[in-house]
Amino acid sequence: MSIFNLFGKSDDTTPTHDPKDRIESGIPRLDYILKGGFLKGGTYNVIGPPGSGKTILGNQFCFNHVARTGGNCVYMSLLVESHAKMLRHLGSLQFFKPEVIPDRIYYVSGYAALRKDGPEALLSAIRDTLSERKASLFVIDGMESLREFAKGEQQVKEFVHELQAFTALIGCTTLLMCFKDPSYSFTENAVVDGVVELSDNLVGPRAVRELTVHKFRGGDYLRGKHEVEITAQGIVIHPRTEIQFDKPPGQATEERVRMGFGVPELDKMMFGGLPSGSTTALLGAPGAGKTMLGLSFLVEGARQGQPGTYFGFYEPPPRLLEKAAQVGIPLQKYVDEGLIELVWQPPLEHMLDSLAEQLLEKIRENVRPRRRLFFDGVEGFRAASVYPDRMPRFLSAFCNQLRTLDVTTVMTEELPLFRTEIDMPNPELANVVETVVLLRYVELRSQLYRLLSIMKMRESRYDTSIREFKITDSGLEVAATFESAEAILTGHARAAAARDKEGRP
Repeated sequence: MSIFNLFGKSDDTTPTHDPKDRIESGIPRLDYILKGGFLKGGTYNVIGPPGSGKTILGNQFCFNHVARTGGNCVYMSLLVESHAKMLRHLGSLQFFKPEVIPDRIYYVSGYAALRKDGPEALLSAIRDTLSERKASLFVIDGMESLREFAKGEQQVKEFVHELQAFTALIGCTTLLMCFKDPSYSFTENAVVDGVVELSDNLVGPRAVRELTVHKFRGGDYLRGKHEVEITAQGIVIHPRTEIQFDKPPGQATEERVRMGFGVPELDKMMFGGLPSGSTTALLGAPGAGKTMLGLSFLVEGARQGQPGTYFGFYEPPPRLLEKAAQVGIPLQKYVDEGLIELVWQPPLEHMLDSLAEQLLEKIRENVRPRRRLFFDGVEGFRAASVYPDRMPRFLSAFCNQLRTLDVTTVMTEELPLFRTEIDMPNPELANVVETVVLLRYVELRSQLYRLLSIMKMRESRYDTSIREFKITDSGLEVAATFESAEAILTGHARAAAARDKEGRP
């Protein structure tokens, strides 16, 4: 599948050049960020500190290029480190195929020529090597060494200009890898076709790798910072969710139907259930019943043949199955039948956009209509976010994409255990969801009661009354009337007044 179809993007992701003029890197989602890949014959600066992934990116591009196109690559190092040592380190990565060395990927050192006779000798050696190897991709690793032997930034700029003219003539795409040093002015950025920066920073206690495209001559690209991981696959890039889906379609493509929770009185309060393709927030304190209500929502859909996905951080699948069985929710039955999939992410150091990609890809694997999603713990997204101010834009784009896919989504959000005021801990969530359901505890005469109320439901009628909510061995129950919750007044419990036989106080 093309990278442009992977996420179901809108028309603005169409490459601005003929695909024949592009050379794809094969690095997951880098070509998507560049809207088709690098331009053939272009010259690009790739800058970043040690450990940011420059050498892996350059080698991964070479091996992918050979596998995809059958072209020839030249990888020239200007560093003191030997190729044997570098290749030994690359040997554990999945893209590394030693059988293509040296016939298709030719490793050569330019350091000796540079040190002995300067940039002019290096440029001559490059011309001879590229012509001899008929290279279509050329990588120079260690451009900082060129700066050490060049007579100022002007000579560096002239070197890059002459190299660019030659590689463009023979149709060879070039990557110039350079250590990012504050003392470098990078004057050559003015003449190259593009500038890509890899960074590796500490944000609090977390180490975060990111990629930023600062310039891409002759084509559009996704601006801003994008998450980077170095895995067994090599470099993996996760574009920001809010820029991937910044132009959602104006209206849903599916006919709206009601999607019930399988709790009769709650579905009556919603006049049949949630509108399909909508997003709902379940708010409540720990133990209030959010997870059980969300699982009931998935099971009710499975009863009707609608596929569902559970995505959560805190309870592994065996524990969920056990808890559901204890309250009479037949979750195991539909998991075994393949109608419900349980996806668990341990609450570790995740990457926000990686989580969103994983979930959306999982949903797209099931092409059946009327899909349901129960996302247990929006706070898991917040914990994965390096930049908290991204959350409003991220949630808006993420929820819009789910609507586009006709997914009916229920998300949980944690509230404090006991609090008289009712505030959403994540105010941005209130703006992007259509429905808000509140579950809360109330203490009355030394006993805790659960109460349920619908706080908001866009484009739909709903019952505004507060109802008692129970979790029993035989399932979930919502009281048929508000009478059992009548003791509630502005969030505080009080005993109901005595009434006469006619029901009058």
